[in-house]
Amino acid sequence: MNIPIISASAIGQVVRASRKAQKIRQDDTAGSIGVSENFLGKVERGSESVQWGKLFQVLEGLGIRVMVDVPEDVAAHLEAVRSKGQP
Repeated sequence: MNIPIISASAIGQVVRASRKAQKIRQDDTAGSIGVSENFLGKVERGSESVQWGKLFQVLEGLGIRVMVDVPEDVAAHLEAVRSKGQP
């Protein structure tokens, strides 16, 4: 299911819903993913000051994929850059 994300709090809601749907406590989830319970709580509350790397670690650990919907011209430019081997 695709869910529009327009804010940090929207990501937090998805993370919390995913964890609860899997019936995993917050402390157990944090421990199994390798982040602190405090950090996971910040994500679930929609804090705007979380570290990107750790956020993606949480998303991956809960099986949440992130897709970005971009305009066609942006996608074409990105494809051209990637085919040239540039970052």
